[in-house]
Amino acid sequence: MAARTPALETFPPLRAWQRKALVEYLRRRSDDFTAVATPGAGKTTFALRIAAELLADGSVEAVTVVAPTEHLKTQWAESAARVGIQLDAAFRNADVHSAADFHGAVVTYAQVGMAPHVHRRRTMTRRTLVILDEIHHAGDSRTWGDGVKAAFEPAVRRLMLTGTPFRSDDNPIPFVSYERGSDGLLRSRADSVYGYSDALRDGVVRPVLFLAYSGETRWRTNAGEELAARLGEPMTQDLVAQAWRTALDPAGDWMPQVLRAADARLTVLREAGMPDAGGLVIASDQQTARSYAKLIEQVTGEKAAVVLSDDVGASARIATFGASQQRWLVAVRMVSEGVDIPRLAVGVYATSASTPLYFAQAIGRFVRARRPGETASVFVPSVPHLLGLASEMEVERDHVLGKPSDREGFDDDLLERAQRDDQASGELEKRFTALSATAELDQVIFDGASFGTAAQAGTPEEEEYLGLPGLLTSEQVAALLSKRQADQLAAQRRRVAERSGVPAAPTVAPPAPMSAAQRRVALRRQLNALVAARHHRTGQPHGKIHAELRRLCGGPPSAQATIEQLEERIATVQTL
Repeated sequence: MAARTPALETFPPLRAWQRKALVEYLRRRSDDFTAVATPGAGKTTFALRIAAELLADGSVEAVTVVAPTEHLKTQWAESAARVGIQLDAAFRNADVHSAADFHGAVVTYAQVGMAPHVHRRRTMTRRTLVILDEIHHAGDSRTWGDGVKAAFEPAVRRLMLTGTPFRSDDNPIPFVSYERGSDGLLRSRADSVYGYSDALRDGVVRPVLFLAYSGETRWRTNAGEELAARLGEPMTQDLVAQAWRTALDPAGDWMPQVLRAADARLTVLREAGMPDAGGLVIASDQQTARSYAKLIEQVTGEKAAVVLSDDVGASARIATFGASQQRWLVAVRMVSEGVDIPRLAVGVYATSASTPLYFAQAIGRFVRARRPGETASVFVPSVPHLLGLASEMEVERDHVLGKPSDREGFDDDLLERAQRDDQASGELEKRFTALSATAELDQVIFDGASFGTAAQAGTPEEEEYLGLPGLLTSEQVAALLSKRQADQLAAQRRRVAERSGVPAAPTVAPPAPMSAAQRRVALRRQLNALVAARHHRTGQPHGKIHAELRRLCGGPPSAQATIEQLEERIATVQTL
């Protein structure tokens, strides 16, 4: 029996961006359409509505969805079934054709790459709409990209979806349009764009607080030399890499302290209106993930769910966690992109992957809003490159071809291998041995601005930030962070006065000399206050104002900026 045509009147109401993009799609009626929307915005619903429209008016007879992972195949099929579109998630290349009572099939990019001729034959047999989910994966390798192009060139319609329309390499993405800019470089062009800042304004996604943790690290090189460095301080790329990896060592003190803080934050969210809030630890490999799960059990007294790869049962474990009240999930690959667990609200970025693509995909797991006022909290190592990515959450990127390579971090290749086979490489372990690491809260990053001064783990100063209410608007978050920072600085001044035996000086007394670190904190605070004032005058988001100051003055985000750069931005914003 042939599959029934889906009934459009049964579809859930569309969000404003979905309606606008749908109208644009139906107006154009072009073969290719690329939609960029931030994770959690509803790309799946948008795509299924287009599929239903085209099936209903006879423009297409079949639908093929291409997804990055086996788990997402199941997720797509279940979402489609809820709106009357039947997709075969169990389709294998050897099947050649789906049963007649399906509208089509869901496959992975790997499946297509292995046998593009099978999918080309299916596409040519019936007029087909192809939905390419997270289309940037089609550029992962020549096999995948060439396979997707060969298989789906005969499709009458192709809909490309992505929440991260950029890559870290020059591999062109099939069916995506590129336009040459004034600098001579080719940039991807989307037909519909709905960014994080737009979604945040509409209440579709949660505001994200990044709690950056630094600390002292010690390690031994393969030559037997012992080195020490403070995580987050300026140093060479190799030293950053080794300090970072030392901090993430399950045998040190940094991870237990950060996990304890993250669990305390999770408790606050659960008690403040998100009773089912869950946490996710993102690890680099299987062995480390298992070690983190043991740490979580030691810290919280509750077992963590562990998802390591696309093996049999992984999808079921994710679904079970998503529907449960369990506090923590530890994952290597399965939850980095596309997987929908709306209750995830606290994250620990315990991987040394540092590409903008991976970071954005990982943070995307925490931003989906379910009710007004929900916030997300992500704990990250205080590494300059990560702090920059956290400060630029609202920046919209394109895929640029021909741009000079500028790789940061140190083991993105290791992460890629871990994602493919979930086996840790021993290459980096041979270079040095982690000895010890301690953690302290370095700063909180929100809306492109940096707040707070260093606070040791387990102190009242740290608890002040961990205890921020869980249900807040973006404006309330910024106001509370500013107040916390002011209180923290005032308390520091009182302690200095008490140690010197001199009563706290009145405000008219000359201020005590500040260290460079204290000066930077004071300047960041002043800059944030000026940006907030401009936000109230103009209505512009804080992040966009900070981005404009960076464009005018140059330099990195304020979390990484020097004293001179902060002073220049303060002078500039006062003239705007």
